[in-house]
Amino acid sequence: MMAKRGRFITFEGGEGTGKSTHARRLAQTLEKRGISAIVTREPGGSPGAEEIRSLLVKGEPGRWDVLTETLMLYAARRDHVERTIKPALAKGQWVICDRFVDSSYAYQGAGRGLDRETVRRIETIAIDDFKPDFTIVLDLPPEKGLARTAGRGTAETRFESFDAGFHARMRKAFLDIARRAPERCIVIDADKDMDDVAAAIFAAVKGRFKLR
Repeated sequence: MMAKRGRFITFEGGEGTGKSTHARRLAQTLEKRGISAIVTREPGGSPGAEEIRSLLVKGEPGRWDVLTETLMLYAARRDHVERTIKPALAKGQWVICDRFVDSSYAYQGAGRGLDRETVRRIETIAIDDFKPDFTIVLDLPPEKGLARTAGRGTAETRFESFDAGFHARMRKAFLDIARRAPERCIVIDADKDMDDVAAAIFAAVKGRFKLR
């Protein structure tokens, strides 16, 4: 008997909003309820995509022009979808992903000025109409998010190094995406206690998928 397809949930938002932390927490909560879940990320999530990630998230902001950057991201995304996400979903697992296509529209589109139609055309070539079942947008003022990331001690700071205007445009873009797609997206205030945010996230997931 074929396994029931899993669910694909993505976390979106600016730097320091807690996406990776809450992706892990949600997966743990689902596992406690008997739902097999994996956590993955973008850029990355498959061996080939992780190699591309190292080129994208390190170095100076101007290391790549925006079109080159977008093409690299979608090359990584295609590998991630084909080698990690789709196989897990086919086995009935839930996939919880830290960033997906919405980040390209927010970062490379609104943030760096690549027109939306160009992003859409690249997306269609790379992954066709593959979309998440549910997207959680964690919202936080950029200055607070960047303050959270300041002490991480990682070399992956390229996007954090863009100017304040970039981060402000990106935040607005995520909120606009959620407003345009209310059937898929929910915005959750990330400027609260971590446990309160986690509870709000699970309440949203529980309601969306009619979990007990």
